[in-house]
Amino acid sequence: MGIADVLVRGFGAGTGIEFRAHDGSRAGPREASVRVEVRSQRAVNYLVQSPGELGLARAYVSGHLDVHGDMHEALSRLWSNHDDELSRRERLDMLRALGLRSLRPVAPPPEEVRLRGRIHSKVRDAEAVSHHYDVGNRFYGWVLGPSMAYTCAVYPRADATLEEAQATKFDLVCRKLGLRPGMRLLDVGCGWGGMVVHAAKHYGVEAIGATLSRDQAEWGQRTVEETGLSDRAEVRWLDYRDVAEGDFDAISSIGLTEHVGKAQLSSYFDFLLGKLRPQGRLLNHTITRHDNVYPAIPRRSFLNRYVFPDGELLGPGRIASAMHDAGFELRHEENLREHYARTVAAWSANLQDHWEEAVAEVGEGRARVWRLYLAGSRVSFEWDTIELHQMLGVRTTNGAAGMPLRPDWEPAAGVADIPARSSDGSGAGAEAAGSGAVR
Repeated sequence: MGIADVLVRGFGAGTGIEFRAHDGSRAGPREASVRVEVRSQRAVNYLVQSPGELGLARAYVSGHLDVHGDMHEALSRLWSNHDDELSRRERLDMLRALGLRSLRPVAPPPEEVRLRGRIHSKVRDAEAVSHHYDVGNRFYGWVLGPSMAYTCAVYPRADATLEEAQATKFDLVCRKLGLRPGMRLLDVGCGWGGMVVHAAKHYGVEAIGATLSRDQAEWGQRTVEETGLSDRAEVRWLDYRDVAEGDFDAISSIGLTEHVGKAQLSSYFDFLLGKLRPQGRLLNHTITRHDNVYPAIPRRSFLNRYVFPDGELLGPGRIASAMHDAGFELRHEENLREHYARTVAAWSANLQDHWEEAVAEVGEGRARVWRLYLAGSRVSFEWDTIELHQMLGVRTTNGAAGMPLRPDWEPAAGVADIPARSSDGSGAGAEAAGSGAVR
């Protein structure tokens, strides 16, 4: 039995994938649109020492295993056909076929990370964020496109572009928060400042964004200045827990909860509640599991070791309960997972279109991490293994919530820019003062 035959047995004979290995063995349909190539013994070592996704990731990221064809199709086929019910005897037979050399320990690729220190401390959180986000704005620009928005887009039409969908997402968040000129917005985990800029430009709010990534903060603040919004918007390089201001009318948290952790979830929502004025709103936008049962992200997983160290995906029920327990009244919730599947598909296409530039910028190993991560995320959203939930909470006071009787935030066909304040104080600020919106 050659290595390719062992792989077919391990991954399932019905994948429709051709397997080839460095020992000359071949298995699977010759006309397959996807081919997996084991290029060296080191790939076998990875697969044996860490069975499952981590071993496969190590082999692929290191370049000792290659996937020819569409990565999304490959992962979909492997996922749908993988047999987890191999007997102990079958596993031993497969191990003998691979040889004792496969038991020799080999170091993981340098792209793999293991953080030290107390989990979710400010220092360790900063290191975790830097690992994923500080890989260069040029790279992110190729993947994310002009919007530089690294969260689920909302597609208003099936044929909408990624940029249209990202603008629709930001506008939906603004409308759910009920933003009006002169209101004060805090955007925690603000990324490259997309929400800050959109809210200040189109809704006339005073916006503060906080991010732990220096690259993001520099980009975001430069965008604020270039857009002429310095009078009412800023992006800061700091932990959201260090924001000193309070009494905000609204808080947006778009893609931060995944980094908070289960143990800190209560204190996270307690903190955000304390930053809001009475009747202030929180829009929490986060990836979740599809249930509330299984562990978040296993420590020995591809995502934890290569993509989001210390990241945790919780069930939507746990997050909703934590919001309620902190004192929020949960007023609206929706699942946008199909939109996220479309979003990561667009990112994957962007990465493929700029593959050579991406490899030159961040190295082939890091580029491979992203190719695998984006394709795997798309499969996960399509199969409802993970979801994307937006939850709207309000800090009520004696039952007063300041909410409409029914949701009134369907995305508008278009949004107008709010002019910047003039030197005499007229414009958005004066208009808001007249409406009593300034606090």
